[in-house]
Amino acid sequence: MPPLILLTDETRLPDPVSAIARLPKRAAVIVRHYGLPPHARRALARDIAAACRRLGHICLIANDAALARAVRADGVHWPEHAARRGRPQGLRFITAAAHDETAIRRAQTAGADAVLVSPVFETASHPDATPLGVLRLAALVRGAAVPVYALGGVTQANARRLRAAGVAGLAAIGALAAG
Repeated sequence: MPPLILLTDETRLPDPVSAIARLPKRAAVIVRHYGLPPHARRALARDIAAACRRLGHICLIANDAALARAVRADGVHWPEHAARRGRPQGLRFITAAAHDETAIRRAQTAGADAVLVSPVFETASHPDATPLGVLRLAALVRGAAVPVYALGGVTQANARRLRAAGVAGLAAIGALAAG
């Protein structure tokens, strides 16, 4: 898995293809956009997967292995409540969302290659969620058997502290959305 993951969001990242073009080499993109009608989400996923292939990025589709296969994505990302055991046929990577140690263990047991742990800091995506903080994140990283990515309030200003916590990489929406 790469050191940087961009998550799409229909509100905070209305033009994900442009943001993908600005990513550093060897990044990953998780296509969320859950609120779109199925045909629109499929078209967007197809465009993002094509952009990722062209630019050398990994493309994961959130919560839909069939769509991931249909658009020739590299893998699937499971929300915490939806982690499934086993690797969907034809997909190379599985990531999963986690908010605590139990969810990390569940994702590991389900076969996830990495977990995105959130929220580390206060975030616009989940304003009512209690942030983990760097120390709690570091403890979760130490206890995990799979690579852990920090998500939630990630910025350039706090990236060094997150790296020091032992994360495999950083995941963000807002920090990667701006041109």
